[in-house]
Amino acid sequence: MCVCQTMEVGKHGKNTTHTGSRGVLLEPFSHQVGGHSSMMRYDDHTVCKPLITREQRFYESLPPEMKEFTPEYKGVVSVCFEGDSDGYINLVAYPYVESEALEQDDTPERDQPRRKHSRRSLNKSGSGSEHKEEKAGLTSETSESSQDTKSLKCFHSDVPFQMLDGNSSVSSEKISFNPWSLRCHKQQLSRMRSESKERKLYKFLLLENVVHHFKFPCVLDLKMGTRQHGDDASEEKAARQMKKCAQSTSATLGVRVCGMQVYQLNTGHYLCRNKYYGRGLSIEGFRSALCQYLHNGIELRKDLFDPILSKLQSLKAVLERQASYRFYSSSLLIIYDGKDTRSETYLERKAEMRLKQVDFSLADKLQEVGSTESISFQPKVDVRMIDFAHSTFKGFRDDPTVHDGPDMGYVFGLESLINIIGQMRDENQ
Repeated sequence: MCVCQTMEVGKHGKNTTHTGSRGVLLEPFSHQVGGHSSMMRYDDHTVCKPLITREQRFYESLPPEMKEFTPEYKGVVSVCFEGDSDGYINLVAYPYVESEALEQDDTPERDQPRRKHSRRSLNKSGSGSEHKEEKAGLTSETSESSQDTKSLKCFHSDVPFQMLDGNSSVSSEKISFNPWSLRCHKQQLSRMRSESKERKLYKFLLLENVVHHFKFPCVLDLKMGTRQHGDDASEEKAARQMKKCAQSTSATLGVRVCGMQVYQLNTGHYLCRNKYYGRGLSIEGFRSALCQYLHNGIELRKDLFDPILSKLQSLKAVLERQASYRFYSSSLLIIYDGKDTRSETYLERKAEMRLKQVDFSLADKLQEVGSTESISFQPKVDVRMIDFAHSTFKGFRDDPTVHDGPDMGYVFGLESLINIIGQMRDENQ
């Protein structure tokens, strides 16, 4: 438990301790589609994740021209477990104090042993706080789905999600949270809980919430490059990562799908894919996955081709100028809004036509929308690099291995994306 024992829960997730310091009640970030560490929502514009020192230092030393393509780094907070009056165990963030928070080691969270516990082993301590944690369903992947939902009382979205992959740990029915985000959150809490006797406070990175501009964010998480292991990886891990690359489009295209969510305009819910789906794709399957990501359930979003291509080409030009940089295991997010001005106008017209009992074809309706002089629409697209726990460059933290030239594995992945999306645009003109 946290060193701050007495607290009052405010209306907006703000907590006040007996010392007067204010904490922020962290909520799971419902739009996380990939990765291992659980992303937490700090406020509307900010998310946080467990701190890895190498990643923190990398954000602090980013070249200015790369900042357009990375989340803004906002600092560090201290995070701890706290119980509320209902018996739930929450994560609460406080201003970082050097003397209180424990340093996370340089080993990335995803590489640390994942301690799994049965209900029986969790009961052995007999502590009241641990009993509350188990009651809240924050034990491990062994928890029942009903208890998972109970433990995440603030984990919800107005739009339902549906995982398309059969190997998801939750039901494929429409649910109120992204299944992958739930999975990461459960695993993260289980690991933190298993260390709670040694660690009172944890350090978390504060980063820009890169989807906060979007009402219905459609997110594609792509693992970039032909190599995923860092220079400091063990032989065992390097072999494991090389095998994953060789058996996926990482080897053939320099990029593979790690997750996605796509808002479906015709049904009003998100369709989701996870990293296991992405690992099994062929080159043609990867192309089909991009088509699915750009399809809103009614039509292929052809208006997105040029904005996405423009962003990718700009990023490629920037990275080609970064000599000695390597972005091993880094991901690239492509984001657009699934319910924009144009689609909302279409839905309004569709409802109007139903009232008038007029039967227009979809093409006629879209043409009518497109010809309306009062509508001026430019789709909003964002492209961001994330996850720098294995990144390096010349002179960074005295890394012994120095690489020459730009990261051509990453650049190769960008070229593949540009070529495939360019072909899709040409075929759909």
